[in-house]
Amino acid sequence: MSQQQDEPQQHEPQQHEVIIIGAGVCGIYILHRMLELGVDATVLEAGGGLGGTWYWNRYPGARFDSESYSYGYSFNQEILDEWNWSEHFAAQPETLSYLNYVADKLDVRRHMQFNCRVNAAAFDEDSDTWTVALADGRHLRCNLLLTAIGMLSAATLPNIEGVEDFQGQAFHTYYWPQDPVDLADKKVAVIGTGATGVQVIGEIADKVGELVVYQRRPNWCAPLHNAAIDADTMAQIKDSYDDIFAKCAETPGGFLHGPDRRSFAEVPEAERLAFWEELYASPGFGIWLGNFRDVLIDFEVNAEFSAFIADKIRQRVDDPAVADKLIPKDHGFGSRRVPMETRYYEAYNRPNVTLVDLNDTPIERITSEGVKTSDQQRAFDIIVYATGFDAITGAFDRIDITGVGGEKLADKWRDGPITYLGVAVAGFPNLLTLAGPQGASVSSNFPPNIEYAVNWATTLIAQLRARGCQRIETTEAAEAMWIEEIKSGYEGSLLATAKSWFTGYNSNVEGHDKMRYLMYLLGSPKYRQRLDTVAEQGYEGFTIQ
Repeated sequence: MSQQQDEPQQHEPQQHEVIIIGAGVCGIYILHRMLELGVDATVLEAGGGLGGTWYWNRYPGARFDSESYSYGYSFNQEILDEWNWSEHFAAQPETLSYLNYVADKLDVRRHMQFNCRVNAAAFDEDSDTWTVALADGRHLRCNLLLTAIGMLSAATLPNIEGVEDFQGQAFHTYYWPQDPVDLADKKVAVIGTGATGVQVIGEIADKVGELVVYQRRPNWCAPLHNAAIDADTMAQIKDSYDDIFAKCAETPGGFLHGPDRRSFAEVPEAERLAFWEELYASPGFGIWLGNFRDVLIDFEVNAEFSAFIADKIRQRVDDPAVADKLIPKDHGFGSRRVPMETRYYEAYNRPNVTLVDLNDTPIERITSEGVKTSDQQRAFDIIVYATGFDAITGAFDRIDITGVGGEKLADKWRDGPITYLGVAVAGFPNLLTLAGPQGASVSSNFPPNIEYAVNWATTLIAQLRARGCQRIETTEAAEAMWIEEIKSGYEGSLLATAKSWFTGYNSNVEGHDKMRYLMYLLGSPKYRQRLDTVAEQGYEGFTIQ
């Protein structure tokens, strides 16, 4: 065949049976399962390496706040036997090493394409295929499109005038430079005190020359109590993995910590206080997820526990005025995501750390030299934006996804996501939104629930292949039923009363100033049961052709 005849072939889209977007915790595992099925699959990853959250978030202090050994994969005994965690709550570099180790152990890296940012995906109704457009100009085609793009992967900068004017170093925590950042003797501003900001502040306060923290809304924080894992403890953990994963499977959040279901009113006050002291001194999410269940559903009980935590803040912060600014007034403990901290409150006792309350003196603009608030201008060498994410749906909105009849996913989801089981969307056939909105993984310990959802999807895909099916889609009726179930999870929960990314609020994103139902809050066990029931009933809610 002549060169002229060959040339058109070079422009044909690369064909795969399955394309997976994202090489994080979810993407690694779904690729492994697809390869086990003998599927021609590839992963498209925007970053220069795998790891997702743990590839991008390299900021000082980044680490697990769920126990390392409960966060890792459970499906491979050899990996469980060989991998040793060094800390109960592993730091980002160790977690990234772990994910690279897993990928190499499973030999999946060669099926991944890095530095491949997906700009668009469009469904072709004639061929029942998806065409995926990359930022580098290439196009790929697939029968099934699986998203594994993560719930906190669309970083948002604040809506502050002059962000581009600053002449020093400035970056969102998600894009912390891979090369070391010299913090010694530097004047540093951190804007934001959410979970990420709390980690950064506690880690760098004693490493910088001057640190100014700009706080808009304080959060209820609790001590992480991290510790090293010695060889004997790691051996005990390995012997206990079956029990660890069984415990995670039982709890609503998929963590080692489940709620205390005793009635708060029936427990004597002295016993309650002793229990709370024990929780405050214990590691991890126990203080949030292992507390009395009433703390998260009863305003009066929540107020009593919030007062307990407020006293802890006052005990740890020397200046009463600063302590008062660090105590939330607009929500109770646990109604927003609880940052787990190390030396965070003590940072404000340092002479080189200043807290600026933006409710008193709001930021007017970023200047070429630093930050100007209503009362003064401060000069900085570095500005760190710990301003969070367009959570859960943001990464979807940044891809132009077009379904049947030219419908845009971003338009369908404009007022909040609409899904069935959190894995399928009517009008978007052959698309499975793993790790997407309204599934259990985004409201729980991520890996255990992702494993379950991926295994469910793998069984479904195996059946589609065995039956020679070309198209699977859900219906609007199934979506309507699922939305009602999603809403029922918010009823009676104090999580629904606070403005946070849990409930879809983000002041830095236009249109995200109202409640959006992003999460499945009825608990991981019930979600897994729903998936099983759907499968047992012949994939009720799906049309398969």
